[in-house]
Amino acid sequence: MSDSSAPVLAAFDLDGTLTEGGSVFEWLRFIAGRSTANRAAFALAFPLVVGAIRSGESADNAKERLFHSLLAGRDVAEVTERSRNFAIEHLRTHLRERVAARLSWHLEQGHDVVIVSASPQIYVDVMAAEVKAHGALGTRLAVDARDRFTGSYLGKNCRGTEKLRRLQEWIDERGYPSPPEIYAYGNSRGDRRLLRGADHPYAAGKLGRLGSLRGFARLPKATPDDAIAGESKD
Repeated sequence: MSDSSAPVLAAFDLDGTLTEGGSVFEWLRFIAGRSTANRAAFALAFPLVVGAIRSGESADNAKERLFHSLLAGRDVAEVTERSRNFAIEHLRTHLRERVAARLSWHLEQGHDVVIVSASPQIYVDVMAAEVKAHGALGTRLAVDARDRFTGSYLGKNCRGTEKLRRLQEWIDERGYPSPPEIYAYGNSRGDRRLLRGADHPYAAGKLGRLGSLRGFARLPKATPDDAIAGESKD
């Protein structure tokens, strides 16, 4: 049973949960150009496919190699500005209204909301601000002394165990008077650790019983307030 006096935190994955599909490759195309990004992905097709199948470290390494190919040497200020434009447009066209309604419900209840994503922090920050989330945790990118991207991660890819670690780090920095009651929403196997660390985990993907999170409760079709309102009309 949850403690009604405890602070409440809702953690939302981004790609496939709050938004439709993936955003990383579309972002890379936006930054580097469609043809350049396509050529880089083709050159790394084998490790990218292996990473998609195996997940884990294989996926992390393949993604970092693609980042290095397309981002190394690019000016941080320029990429940051372009990433903001990308993030706003992507959110406008790919937001999943049902999950967004759930996020809004948490905000209306006074809960803290955090976006936790393997997508780059550079645009997860923007999307989080657009939906009025209190925090954004994404994959951080390394920068050299000339303020240019190295193409490597700063730390780890924010997926799996790293998602839960980063969320706990954010909680510790927040300085809650007591451990928060945690809701978590995800759609893929990279979200399993995050969901397992939550008091109220929900699978928000579209595959249902066929998805990798089939062992978790499905996201209800209505927000809790909607359900209560519906019951009062009977």
